Amino acid sequence: MKSISLTLPDGSQRRFEPPVSVAQVAAAIGPNLARNALAGRLEGRLVDVCETIDHDAPLHIITARDEEGLEIIRHSCAHLVGHAVKQLYPTAKMVIGPVIAEGFYYDIAYERPFTPDDMAAIEQRMHELIARDYDVVKRMLARDDAIELFRQRGEDYKLRLIDDMPDETCVGLYFHEEYVDMCRGPHVPNTRFLKHFKLTRLSGAYWRGDAKNEQLQRIYGTAWADKKDLQAYLQRVDEAEKRDHRKLGRELDLFHFQEDAPGAVFWHPRGWTVFQALIGYMRRRQQGAGYIEVNTPDVMDRGLWQVSGHWQNYRDHMFTTETEDGRALALKPMNCPGSVLLYRHGLKSYRDLPIRMGEFGKVHRYEPSGSLHGLLRVRHFTQDDAHIYCTPAQMDAECREVVALTLDIYRQFGFENVRIKLSTRPLNRMGSDSTWGLLEGALTQALTSMGLSYRVNPGEGAFYGPKLEFVLRDAIGRDWQCGTLQVDMNLPERFAIDYVDEEGHRQRPVMLHRALFGSLERFTGILIEHYAGRLPVWLAPVQAVMLPITEAHAGYARDVAQWLVDAGLRVESDLRNEKIGYKIREQTLQRIPFLLVVGAKEAATGQVAVRTRDGEERGGMSLQAVRQFLLEQAQAPDWMTRHAEQRVRDERLLALAEQSLATVSV
Repeated sequence: MKSISLTLPDGSQRRFEPPVSVAQVAAAIGPNLARNALAGRLEGRLVDVCETIDHDAPLHIITARDEEGLEIIRHSCAHLVGHAVKQLYPTAKMVIGPVIAEGFYYDIAYERPFTPDDMAAIEQRMHELIARDYDVVKRMLARDDAIELFRQRGEDYKLRLIDDMPDETCVGLYFHEEYVDMCRGPHVPNTRFLKHFKLTRLSGAYWRGDAKNEQLQRIYGTAWADKKDLQAYLQRVDEAEKRDHRKLGRELDLFHFQEDAPGAVFWHPRGWTVFQALIGYMRRRQQGAGYIEVNTPDVMDRGLWQVSGHWQNYRDHMFTTETEDGRALALKPMNCPGSVLLYRHGLKSYRDLPIRMGEFGKVHRYEPSGSLHGLLRVRHFTQDDAHIYCTPAQMDAECREVVALTLDIYRQFGFENVRIKLSTRPLNRMGSDSTWGLLEGALTQALTSMGLSYRVNPGEGAFYGPKLEFVLRDAIGRDWQCGTLQVDMNLPERFAIDYVDEEGHRQRPVMLHRALFGSLERFTGILIEHYAGRLPVWLAPVQAVMLPITEAHAGYARDVAQWLVDAGLRVESDLRNEKIGYKIREQTLQRIPFLLVVGAKEAATGQVAVRTRDGEERGGMSLQAVRQFLLEQAQAPDWMTRHAEQRVRDERLLALAEQSLATVSV
């Protein structure tokens, strides 16, 4: 038989007598690769190492160093959970076990809830199975044979899953000794690749994710390529628990939740101060970037969302009601239709564009109760939403300005590592392919011209337009998807909005949807965890606290605190009759940036002893010096930006004035 040529990632080619398996190719390249081969990427698709090749093709041998290799390890660990569970609890019925970010889970039906002791027993059995060093064997069975196999084993959910695939004539099965699971694969060839795992938690789940269906149990876990990576992950998890914004929210008296308003935040004074500081910051940045601020009603006619297409796509997440006269109303789940109505109020000329319309809009979305998670997933939240209306010729510049503003804002909050994703046209979408091509090209061009790298997420765009997603990496290496920029020519068409061009003709504007914080509630939670509650001075709800050493100095402390408050600082006094060491410890635990200690010496000399929350002693300062110091420390990060923008405006005005003067002189 004629030999075949396989092209490797480095461009080199190897010839083999067909058929040849991926494992055999790895062995021919070298024993080290043979030991580490997990799978192969053959002509762009992932395959098991047992896959045979009988034609010329590109081939990449996948190891644990590859991102796909890590996902294969995690997926195989989920199957290993099934093997252990069926040995320990034979009547359990296995459902599904997919890979998730940094781990995996398996949904299981069992007659009683699993306990932490059960989870420990399952983990121990998994280690015992790994120690057997057994091969994971793949077989393709005819559909009817697979159905019969799972019927004999009483695996009802596997039978339901096969029913969901009526066009599949063969089913892929993976045998872990006596245990068998159904999967497209690929999977590891041997359990020796699965040593570095940890089961992490238990939770409830529903069949097909629907609360109307039977409840299942979900076992979560994580798996890594080596022990070092596993330990690093577990340390991150431990640190994340310490930084949990819900825990810190209670300790720092920022907010709480209660069942009287599920999924909505009760902001305490200190938390509301942080929230308003974020709004104030974004308001200043938007004003500097030429935005106008507006506000639209929370409740509007449901027909608006039918026109926009949101009703067809998000109706299950909307709160609706009817008036006595039968009119259908909805709490707005997004701000777009209200913004469009504002734009449509009055005739617009090309001279008016671009119009950058910002709104701190309250929106309401029904999220399943099981998905609610502190500030990170709520039902009632505020968006720093903006909609930009521009001509097609202005679209590229507006996209670039939004991206530049977004990245600069994130930098000012301490997020230097920002990744960008370009989400393209989904299957369920409105508008023509030519329109989508134009809009996707606009986002691509903006990123390319700015020299920014990005990753494409095929099919993940909004139903009305492609979008950019900005992913922040926090202080302990976690990723958070926050801001978005969407380019849209479909909603302007559906709402029939226009502007008058230079020749007097009506044209459709391009509409850019933009949110930088996204949800302010969620961004607040991210910041609390990113800074471990130690918010920057400008954002801290209390920037300094006065601590008199004895009651005799309480009056001086109170007067100094009020003097600093009058200067625009957020200062409180701790006048409790407690020892000064106790009060310092208490206020340090509250993460207050500066502790201002006063005693007989300070009161006599008109000074304040300054101490930071990090324990640094700044020593005594005069009242004028401490006020100046605190005011400088409390400057918001956009202060320099605003002054730079003002200088640019001043220079432009000066240039215009000089030009006008020259014209008059002539």
